[in-house]
Amino acid sequence: MLGWVAGYRAGVRMDKAERVELRRLVADFRRWGRLAQDVRDWHRGVQQAASSAERGLRDRSVVVDRSGQGAWRVLALRANDRDAVRRLQERAVLPATTAADHALLRLLTDDAPRAVADLAPMLDVRRHLAGPARKQSAATAAMFLRDRHAQVIATGGPERLAYLGVPTAASDPVRDDVRDLLDPSLRFALLAERTGPEPELVEQTGQERGPTGRIGPERESAGWTGPEPELVDRSVFGGLPAALAAIDKVVAGEASYRSAARDAGEQVRQSEVHRILRDMPVEALRTVTRDRFRLGPLADAGVVTVQDVLHHGPSLQALPGVGETSARRLIGAARTLWQTTYDETPVRIDVDHRHPETTLLLRRLAEWDARRRTRGAAADLERAAELAPLGGTVDRRTSHLLVVPIRGLAASDLRESIEIVERRAELLGRSSAPGRRNLPADPWDDFLTRPADYFAMLSELGFASGDGNAAHGDLPDEIIEAVRDQVLDGAHLTASLRGYQSFAARFALVQRKVIIGDEMGLGKTVEALAVLAHLRSSGSTHFLVVCPAAVVTNWVREISGKSRLRPHRVHGPERETAARAWQRDGGVAVTTYETLAWWGPQLREVPELACVVVDEAHYVKNPQAQRSIRTKEIVARAERAILLTGTPLENKVDEFRNLARYVRPDLTVDATDPSPARFRRQIAPAYLRRNQDDVLDELPELIEVEEWLPMSSADTTRYREAVERGNFMQMRQAAMLQATESTKVQRLVEIVREAAENERRVIVFSHFREVLDLVTRTLPGPVFGPLTGSVPANHRQRMVDDFSAARHGAVLVAQIVAGGVGLNIQSASVVVICEPQLKPTTEAQAIARAHRMGQVQSVQVHRLLSEEGVDQRITELLAGKRRIFDDFARVSDTADASPEAVDLSEAELVREVVAAERQRLLDPAPELPPQHAPS
Repeated sequence: MLGWVAGYRAGVRMDKAERVELRRLVADFRRWGRLAQDVRDWHRGVQQAASSAERGLRDRSVVVDRSGQGAWRVLALRANDRDAVRRLQERAVLPATTAADHALLRLLTDDAPRAVADLAPMLDVRRHLAGPARKQSAATAAMFLRDRHAQVIATGGPERLAYLGVPTAASDPVRDDVRDLLDPSLRFALLAERTGPEPELVEQTGQERGPTGRIGPERESAGWTGPEPELVDRSVFGGLPAALAAIDKVVAGEASYRSAARDAGEQVRQSEVHRILRDMPVEALRTVTRDRFRLGPLADAGVVTVQDVLHHGPSLQALPGVGETSARRLIGAARTLWQTTYDETPVRIDVDHRHPETTLLLRRLAEWDARRRTRGAAADLERAAELAPLGGTVDRRTSHLLVVPIRGLAASDLRESIEIVERRAELLGRSSAPGRRNLPADPWDDFLTRPADYFAMLSELGFASGDGNAAHGDLPDEIIEAVRDQVLDGAHLTASLRGYQSFAARFALVQRKVIIGDEMGLGKTVEALAVLAHLRSSGSTHFLVVCPAAVVTNWVREISGKSRLRPHRVHGPERETAARAWQRDGGVAVTTYETLAWWGPQLREVPELACVVVDEAHYVKNPQAQRSIRTKEIVARAERAILLTGTPLENKVDEFRNLARYVRPDLTVDATDPSPARFRRQIAPAYLRRNQDDVLDELPELIEVEEWLPMSSADTTRYREAVERGNFMQMRQAAMLQATESTKVQRLVEIVREAAENERRVIVFSHFREVLDLVTRTLPGPVFGPLTGSVPANHRQRMVDDFSAARHGAVLVAQIVAGGVGLNIQSASVVVICEPQLKPTTEAQAIARAHRMGQVQSVQVHRLLSEEGVDQRITELLAGKRRIFDDFARVSDTADASPEAVDLSEAELVREVVAAERQRLLDPAPELPPQHAPS
């Protein structure tokens, strides 16, 4: 070889045999080159087609949010997507190429053809005309081709080309089922959006290959964490577009009313800003700009407030001594103050200053509420809005959804959202929009009757959102994130939830067994009901509430009034019948700690106790008490449990540690460190507490609670004696006059103690002097009063001042007709009314003493009402008269009717109530002697 090359370079002629040999080499390289080019073209075409198919699929996919963050990327798949799957399958079955393969392909398609071109002239007649340079190039090419030919043969190049080449017709057919997209071998780029890094390809990592040269599935998924991608069948999502359309139609029908209410709220805010700036001296502009304006010319022109500056606007420059530059700076500073004030001014409803724009807001809210079918559906509507992009991609051709989790939520969570939205659409379809007959005649009167509903509407409109961070309590970030991702199904709940209440319900669902220690008055009952309603939507049937006897009636009323769940009163003479009905039909059984002694063994026979709610959980703080032992057994057996208590954790850490063990015995609590902050961190997975000031930004809010209480035996005896005498006033007082033997007095003591623990002061109202004297003697802590009509006006204010300066837990006892007018008692944030008043305006005026501008805490109103007897009769009669009046006012021309029109004639009310009670207790009953009716 070397001799030939040297001779050739020296001008020696190439003999015939050598030319034959080189022509054979050239033929081999040309044949291999064609094969190599086919391999390159085929691989490149398959890769490009697969990449194009991937881009097309991804461009059609949508991101579905959860709580404002992308949770899934979802692709709606159709039958014609099989072609795209085929392209990905063809890429997947491409023979894997190595670095040696790429070198071989470069040799055969790039380097060898150039060498062949250099050598070709010396293999035909052109060799006779070749010059020295051409002969030199040919010699080099010949040597290159001889070496590379031997190398290709030695390394099995021809066989490798056959392996890498285009498959024959006899090869296995490529599958094209859309379900194959989950096959890791397809390396579908959309799946790379899963949580965690995408694994690198073999060509980049040099990982060891299997027999076929491909990466095994176990290596494909290496490095990916979190929920797996899934294919969801059409049976799950087929009804989604229709459900979203139905919801959109209902929402659109309410949109004008919602928009009108929002506009009215904006007007309230802007009017309040106007009033603030109207009282803000113009000197405040210097603080904003740090400029030394000459304010004398403004004062001379009567421009003395910031609002005056905004009112005059550009015309300020015409004032003597102002000028264009100063006017521009003044107006800019005034507008900055306006915007800052606007941003910091909430929408307030002030019952003492009933501005026209606030009245209009209440009217617009009432109109919206009367016509909407989406009441209580805020959480479901949020889910519908999140699913709207997905609904737009689903049509009749869609066969599957490819769901790729991108934030730790599984496809099952998406399926649950779809189910909730479809169920909400079904509920909306069955309901009908209320008519105008439901509008209140007086929006203020309606607001005072149900303020929580109005504040919930303001919250939905974004005017009372509260402190989002405070709504989370002291929970760790990972729990907060999980709670945000939890769906809350409101199909069986009829009440609207505030944001912090929804968070508490979802916290209980995520953590399964918890303590909710929200401050008194934040709505722990409705939070627990939201959990039970969600579980009912999920298929659970049996729920249990354990509470003190005094609040059984309240729970039964709340279940009936705020949910579609069925309550069963497993307490009292009908407890056996109610227990059997609950065990047979399901629902919410409401029982007492004492009744558990009788019922506990039977409860073991209930196959599924989905959730138990323990109200006033501090009743079981002593682990040695029998009721604590019985309650602990029920909590341990239930799938979920919610312990409710308004007592702050910081006050009684040791007792609270016992409660924590009931729900999470697995938590490690360091008993040697008395720090409440450390203890709170340790039990955070099981404990949530929020204070009113943290989550209610529209203070002062009015929270009214009707406390329906049973009569004790002593109460019943005294009440019956009053009925026998036909003495209406004694009937009204009977449930309070047995001191600590009276259920109302016992509940009043509990309210005062809890108020002290929550750093609040209390005002207690009653119509009767005898009741006030008894309350003054009975209540613990500093008690001021009684404040009655006989106390001189100056002494009344001194009494209020002393009360306001006293420590938390102080009580002011006042006669409702005396303390309910003319005094500002903002220091009291808990109001107790011992008996229903005969005029609703009397109670409203009394409540307004504490619920007014200047109040820094929300105001809780507790009405103590006896389950049977005069309280219930008065309440029913007043409610009936109110409904009659409302119906009359709505069809009359009276636009400014007074709330006093609701009040009953006392003589009429006395006759009706006493006659009904005498018939109930003493049947047959004589007529009421006329002398007992008050004049």
